[in-house]
Amino acid sequence: MRIVIAGGHGQIALRLERLLAARGDEAAGIIRKPEQADELRRLGAEPVVLDLESASVEEAAARLEGADAVVFAAGAGPNSGVERKETVDKGAAVTFADAAVRAGVRRFVIVSSMGADAAHEGDEVFDVYLRAKGEADAYVRGLDALDWTILRPGRLTDDAGTGLVRLEAHTGPGPVPRDDVAAVLAELVDTPATAGLTLELVSGTAPASVAVKSVAGN
Repeated sequence: MRIVIAGGHGQIALRLERLLAARGDEAAGIIRKPEQADELRRLGAEPVVLDLESASVEEAAARLEGADAVVFAAGAGPNSGVERKETVDKGAAVTFADAAVRAGVRRFVIVSSMGADAAHEGDEVFDVYLRAKGEADAYVRGLDALDWTILRPGRLTDDAGTGLVRLEAHTGPGPVPRDDVAAVLAELVDTPATAGLTLELVSGTAPASVAVKSVAGN
């Protein structure tokens, strides 16, 4: 499979690219800065330079031609302000989804956030973030041309992954290592029977592959 990942230099994306390359898939990571390209190449991934925050749908679609699946794992980051929650966490996700439709890529996985809700109230940065992620999720759900899956991890940690997770429609809050989020994403892109599902993810007791298979088709 050829899998294109938005936010290709992010902490989850780098882990995902390594996993995909190791299993023989063709991974491509969209990055904003050309100087990040060598790090992706070292992982076995193809760097694709594009700023999704300012790119047109046509420009993004051109980068997705020939992909079998795409993953939106981009984010404005914890130190960004209100404006970039709107332009990246929502705006870039919408552009990426529209680009996937235009490029004819049906399989679409988006990394959201537990608590994301288009109706979330409040004006603090985290409130705006949850609302932006919720609005992006809602937009993706409305695109019939996509076989989408929305993944909402709990509190992300840099602990070493255990490979053991809990993946359900509602898990409740909890931590999850970024390693394990990447492992679940690698399974999801390869499991189109999870299309149409919004899933929460925390650490648990099931191997990632088993957890994904158990929700597939539900």
